[in-house]
Amino acid sequence: MEVKSSTESVISQMPNGSKYFHPVDYVVFSIMLILSASIGVYFAVQARRKKATSSGDYLMASRKMTHGPVSFSLLASFMSSVTILGLPAEYYMFGTMFTWFGLIYLLQPLIITSIYLPVFYELELVSAYEYLELRYNRLTRLLVTVLYLVLSTLYGGIVTYGPALALSKVTGLNMWGSIICTGGVCMFYTTLGGLKAVIWTDVLQSIIMISGFLVVIIQGSINLGGFSNIWKEAVNGGRIDFVHFEIDPRIRHTFWTILIGGSVLNASVNGCNQSQIQRYVCCRTKRDASISIFTSAIGLIIIMILAGMTGLTIYAIYKECDPIISGEVDKADQLFPYVIMDIVGHLPGIPGLFVAAVFSSSLSTISSGINAMACVTLEDFVRPSTNWTEMNYTRISKVFVILYGVLYIFVAFLASQIGGLIQMSFTVHGTIGGPITGIFTIGMLASWVNSWGALSGIFAGLFSTMWLFVGSRFYPSPPKYTRPLNLSTDGCIEEDLFSTASVTNVDTSYEVMGETSADYDTSTINYNLVTEISNDRPPIAEFYALSYLHFATVGFLTAVSVAMIVSLLTGRTKERPPGDELLVPIMRSGEIPKKENLEKTSRVEGAERSMSWVSPDKLLIHKHEETDNAPKGTTTFSKNPNMKDNNADEQMVLLKENSLSDESEEVFESESRV
Repeated sequence: MEVKSSTESVISQMPNGSKYFHPVDYVVFSIMLILSASIGVYFAVQARRKKATSSGDYLMASRKMTHGPVSFSLLASFMSSVTILGLPAEYYMFGTMFTWFGLIYLLQPLIITSIYLPVFYELELVSAYEYLELRYNRLTRLLVTVLYLVLSTLYGGIVTYGPALALSKVTGLNMWGSIICTGGVCMFYTTLGGLKAVIWTDVLQSIIMISGFLVVIIQGSINLGGFSNIWKEAVNGGRIDFVHFEIDPRIRHTFWTILIGGSVLNASVNGCNQSQIQRYVCCRTKRDASISIFTSAIGLIIIMILAGMTGLTIYAIYKECDPIISGEVDKADQLFPYVIMDIVGHLPGIPGLFVAAVFSSSLSTISSGINAMACVTLEDFVRPSTNWTEMNYTRISKVFVILYGVLYIFVAFLASQIGGLIQMSFTVHGTIGGPITGIFTIGMLASWVNSWGALSGIFAGLFSTMWLFVGSRFYPSPPKYTRPLNLSTDGCIEEDLFSTASVTNVDTSYEVMGETSADYDTSTINYNLVTEISNDRPPIAEFYALSYLHFATVGFLTAVSVAMIVSLLTGRTKERPPGDELLVPIMRSGEIPKKENLEKTSRVEGAERSMSWVSPDKLLIHKHEETDNAPKGTTTFSKNPNMKDNNADEQMVLLKENSLSDESEEVFESESRV
């Protein structure tokens, strides 16, 4: 069976049009991979020249990054390839309600910079999960680290597999060849260049991603007579809708579902996730970290708008001949690459740019993930039980990067054999991330929550979300809650005779942004909702019908509630109250930080920040007031005899010339107190 849309653009029907790659496209795609690899080589050479071979240089970029590249890196690592392909499909299938996430992206920086950033940054942690040992105990730290590694491995494998599957269906690219090629390049530049290479390749990849959206929007607008015509078609097709304010948590996307569920989900991704926190604390100052968070939020809104415009453009092109029902594509997440090959496939190099954009989003997420996983494995499992040199720690970090990269590729192969992993990955993120976020958050806000409460909260939160997850697989949410919009094939032109039976056998289920729905009456060409819902659904199925966004909410609230109750029943934290440095600024009592807590934080060579953030035992310079060899009232300086850092002389000169900045004074005062 082969059907063709009557609304196809004139360009796609040109004799030279092609839905497969031109040699020029391969050149463009290869250039992107070569540039990414070159960045890794560059930073590896730079590190060797500067003799920056410590694990702090490799995993934390020496904590000297500025807000510019970090902003792009946060943006690129958040917008994975699954999101790049899924967002246009979301607008195509469900309309514009997703746009309310823009409000979440605006609130997100306020939450992160008020709660999570001050604690993580001031503690100078390398692994975010080390906080849990300082705040609760080592068992809590190791448990959450393992959960993070499982989640990151699963999601990383899906990010590797998803775009390769979608693109192979519509471009002719070999799926496994592209997976191995992409994974290999990613491991190459991440292993060589460390976090610096990851961040700077993210800058390149962000620009390429945005270019991919602009190609579809501009060419689609030209073909259809301007974006105003696209908007009119979207209005007529019911795609423009922002006014769902129902409080029912079972409805897939409403204002309140997005506001509440989206906030918790984004807090788990951006507030308590090693991959993002690692970027915050690698900034040279806390101000740089804050600016990068706010800037990346603006970038997220821009990309969301571009993705939405792309989805509406796809709808305007195929409103009369849905490519899914017509059999042109298998799943909704293949719509974006399909429209690229359809409307600009005749232009050599443009499809290659798009494929580069999709794989760039995949590269950024994979590189961020394997670098973060290597970091927590080293800091949470290896370093506490060993006493190696920094060079050996750096080497083992690179081994971990390679191992996790291979593991991602293995999970990608596994995903090809087990159906449904693509949509499951989003739900699992909420399932595991919700309880973890709850334990981090309550620990920073309530000083009386103890380790018994934390462990109980994690297990209770995981049990509740796993129960909800499994139940939702057995009793999927019905169409009255998912609310997909109708699509049509009235404009499809039959090129070959085919029977109605052949159409009804087409797989019309779809996977978009974490939901699967197949509850459609496929005996008709359009997606008419099934009005008769099975009566065998037990009452508990209504609980399983919760929006996928509320999986994180359930886990978060359960973990927090159980942690508080158990802590109250087990004596709170009277015997071991946490120090101020473990709480958010507004909850601090003003007491001097505990020396034992300061000593327990990571001391990774090469990871010190500017003087204002160097811990007392790491100071390169000592200050002496009124020494015997100096006139009364003067200040002298000397190098710390325990340190052999070449920067000590430079810092001493700088301090002498500036007569000790206020910032440095605070550090020396804190040293004397401790």
